[in-house]
Amino acid sequence: MTFAQLSVICLVAILGPLLAFPRAWHLPVVLGELLAGIALGRTGVHYLHSDNATFAFLADIGFALVMFVAGTHVPVRDPAIRPALKSGIVRAVVVAVIAGILGTAIAYATGVHHAPLFAVLIASSSAALILPIVDSLGLKGGGVVGLLPQIAIADTLCIVALPLAIDPKHALRAAGGAAAVIGAAAVVFLALRAAEKAGARKKVHDVSEERRFAAELRIQLVILFALAALAKSTHVSIMLAGFAFGLGVAAIGEPRRLSRQLFALTEGFLGPLFFVWLGAELNLRELGAHPKMIGLGVALGAAAALAHVVPRLLGQAIPYGLLAAAQLGVPVAAATVGSQLNVLQPGEASALMLGALISIAVAVAGGSMASKLSSSTEATA
Repeated sequence: MTFAQLSVICLVAILGPLLAFPRAWHLPVVLGELLAGIALGRTGVHYLHSDNATFAFLADIGFALVMFVAGTHVPVRDPAIRPALKSGIVRAVVVAVIAGILGTAIAYATGVHHAPLFAVLIASSSAALILPIVDSLGLKGGGVVGLLPQIAIADTLCIVALPLAIDPKHALRAAGGAAAVIGAAAVVFLALRAAEKAGARKKVHDVSEERRFAAELRIQLVILFALAALAKSTHVSIMLAGFAFGLGVAAIGEPRRLSRQLFALTEGFLGPLFFVWLGAELNLRELGAHPKMIGLGVALGAAAALAHVVPRLLGQAIPYGLLAAAQLGVPVAAATVGSQLNVLQPGEASALMLGALISIAVAVAGGSMASKLSSSTEATA
């Protein structure tokens, strides 16, 4: 990894904001970053090499930060969520049952025998993608209130279940590792909450702001990297470490100053670098060599949409079901960890990402429909 390559990575990552700039398109920033990585990596001109140790390690840091920020975006302190929690749990369970059926059917039809993995992917929702879409469209009302606990529950449970599903042969080891990471994150949460109640956090904040120490950011990074180290040592994805810590911080309440610092660090550098690396890691040419993987990707994307509109039977409007189908963190982790463990078939990682891209397109369409539905409802009222 050279400074010239790092400059190119930062330059091409600007494609993300450029594609996301037209508000009418409702495209997530990460889409452009993935496309840039695909163009410069294995699929494209081979300028960026994802197997470079420095590049891969920086991408790991970016992944941990992306999942941490995703965890902080889950509105666990929002009082409006509590009344809708029961219906959100029911919808998430219904989607999970349908996902299990569809995942088994896809595994049988394609001959790629990863039914548990497919079920987790289909059932997942990405709070990191859905919440910004909701905010950008200004969606409000009962539909959104009912949607938030559903995606928070699905996101959390699927992140916990992924290590068990992606490598069933070592499910016991993965379960132990997941329990260790979750337990450590819980201890961190209790310690931070005690510091908050005792006023210690505010004292550190005041001194840090006055002296420009950035102490809160330093402390958070120490904790995040320690949890990531624990995840690595227990053979669990750092995705779980980042997300669990993010949930804990969200439950306490993230200070605005820290939020801005993390936003700059993650969205300005390490997050885009991770998604460019991921695009460079994918070899979409394998889809041409393994045509059934194209069918797998399309089937996973379509199944995610289908599973998430089933709650229409429980009263959820179809646009919000389509919005809930958005996937990102879980398929990214599946593609990354699966490739590292060599448990995926050739082209399967690319198929998983193809399914995720289809789910993003479905969610963008659902968000647009929800916006129109909300506008017509307000006009009628």
